[in-house]
Amino acid sequence: MRLFFTILAILYFSTSFGQQKTKRILFLGNSYTYYNDLPKMVADVAYSMGDTVIFDSNTPGGYTLKEHSTNITSLNKIEVGNWDYVVLQEQSQLPSLPTSQVDSEVFPYARILDSIINKKNICAETIFYMTWGRKNGDGSNCSSWPPVCTYKGMDSLLAIRYKTMADTNKAFLSPVGAVWKKIRQSFPLIDLYQTDESHPLEAGSYIAACCFYTITFRKNPMLISFNASLSATDADNIKMAVKQIVYDSLVKYNVGKYDTKAVFNYTFSSENNFAFTNTSKNADTYFWDFGDGATSILENPIHKFINTGNFSVKLTASKCGKKDSTIQVINVVNLLVSNEDSLSIKIYPNPVKSIITIYKKDLSNVTYKIISSLSKIIKTGKIDNYSK
Repeated sequence: MRLFFTILAILYFSTSFGQQKTKRILFLGNSYTYYNDLPKMVADVAYSMGDTVIFDSNTPGGYTLKEHSTNITSLNKIEVGNWDYVVLQEQSQLPSLPTSQVDSEVFPYARILDSIINKKNICAETIFYMTWGRKNGDGSNCSSWPPVCTYKGMDSLLAIRYKTMADTNKAFLSPVGAVWKKIRQSFPLIDLYQTDESHPLEAGSYIAACCFYTITFRKNPMLISFNASLSATDADNIKMAVKQIVYDSLVKYNVGKYDTKAVFNYTFSSENNFAFTNTSKNADTYFWDFGDGATSILENPIHKFINTGNFSVKLTASKCGKKDSTIQVINVVNLLVSNEDSLSIKIYPNPVKSIITIYKKDLSNVTYKIISSLSKIIKTGKIDNYSK
């Protein structure tokens, strides 16, 4: 007797695997990254949370992304490989200048560096370091480009251009400038600027360190116990701002947007074969467990179930050590085709939504009963007039 199968129920859920606790981060920037030893501060923040940051940096004063793209030291540090993240920080004024200038002097080199990073570190994520507007605007460019005459105008342009760099390169964004803005508005007594009204004091670098930690480890910054030399009150206010701006909206900064995601669907093809279609995202390795002792590493396998019952089909998709799993529980049951002539009968599609096709050499005087997956009789009858 040949068995025909249908699907009674589907249960779907997804489980993301935990993140590693050690991250390797390369910082490429200039004095904004160099001041207060930001890379080490990020490591100190991580250490207070039980995590580890292994870091390196190249931060010549006033350096641009264009200069980093040909700098031997920067390129050699990228070449080392095995970085989880590479941070790119542009010269503090360039991204806020006229669009034509940004289009020619900033965006192309953001793309070039991101391409070099991806080529040498196929599993690395690029992070663009959104900086902040100068305390009272950019006086040196104000006369030729009025939008930067105020902090608000300059800061707004920086935010737009850095977001563009992150989005067009499918990279992460560390919105340090957005948190600076929040602190300036809500806690104006926290001094962020050096006397030059441009470079960060320790509080400003602490904002950046908390932002980078939150972006790279995806953990609540309110739990950070390292406060640098800031007062507990100032540090807590900064951590709260980072939580509200960054942690509560990680996907806004592309964090999680490009994660591995296991997804699949399936169809009943013929006899007791199921064809599985893999629609996972950002994955290159797959492992199937069909719940009956059989497995497969094919991207789109076809599997034959020998027995009826509940089968938890699990797909694990992975890339660069990051994994995601999803399970669909298939309840396979006998359609009760039991007469001896069933060996020569073909019924399709299965399961049925609207039209069912029955093939047999001779269908004269055949009675039938159609039963739903909930055991409800849908229709009964007798075929006594048919065309071959």
